[in-house]
Amino acid sequence: MAEETVLVEVDAEAAFATVTLNRPDALNSLTVPMKQALLAAFRRLERDTSVRAMVLAGAGRAFCAGQDLRERLEPDAAPLGVEVRERYNPIIRAMRALPKPIVGAINGVAAGAGASLALACDIRIASDAATFSLAFGRVGLVPDSGATWFLPRIVGAARAAELALLNDPVSAADAVCFGLVGRVVPVAELATEARSIAARLAAGAPLAIALTKRALNAAWDRDLDAALEYEAHLQDMAGRTKDHAEGMAAFMEKRPPRFTGE
Repeated sequence: MAEETVLVEVDAEAAFATVTLNRPDALNSLTVPMKQALLAAFRRLERDTSVRAMVLAGAGRAFCAGQDLRERLEPDAAPLGVEVRERYNPIIRAMRALPKPIVGAINGVAAGAGASLALACDIRIASDAATFSLAFGRVGLVPDSGATWFLPRIVGAARAAELALLNDPVSAADAVCFGLVGRVVPVAELATEARSIAARLAAGAPLAIALTKRALNAAWDRDLDAALEYEAHLQDMAGRTKDHAEGMAAFMEKRPPRFTGE
């Protein structure tokens, strides 16, 4: 039996899932079957009501080295525009539309589309061995899978231009300074830290977290007045939930809340 290239492990007690890119000998570079499996995993976990948060990780010493370039040399390889539209873009859209937060655990190299996958996560933490590189220019290509959209919004226009045009690798220390990741931990502690964050997210009010993610997504393309009105709309929705009532009761009773997602 062929080795699974995408592994999904659900921690039922903590209510989060870990999705692991699993081609360690190829630095988790992406093939067509792997992209199909990754998209299927996100769609399945979106429907799984027992899962409230996710970790996206890479097996071995890399997070993801991007597209498997050997696959691109095969005679039946799809044109690049088709590959991006039909394989990569649906994954990025699924990640951003997912109502559950995704914690990117960047253990090693995140290059090309692998960097784009990292950028599409809601929260990113890196090991001290991690590096980021768009790398597309090294093979005469353009950053894709959302990279040109995420980067300016995350690191600013000037820094985004440097990263996209010069293709220089970014160390973990620089990544946290640039705002590419929120924190850096020793490589041996990365998995534990990522799971701890996912467990904290899973313990929160699921609808409130989903609406918060929706608001953050929308804010990138709205002016202040529109953002204020959208917040009021979402707050009205959240305020009608049983989880809000539970949160208020727990606060008044000085106890931890028990959110159910209702």
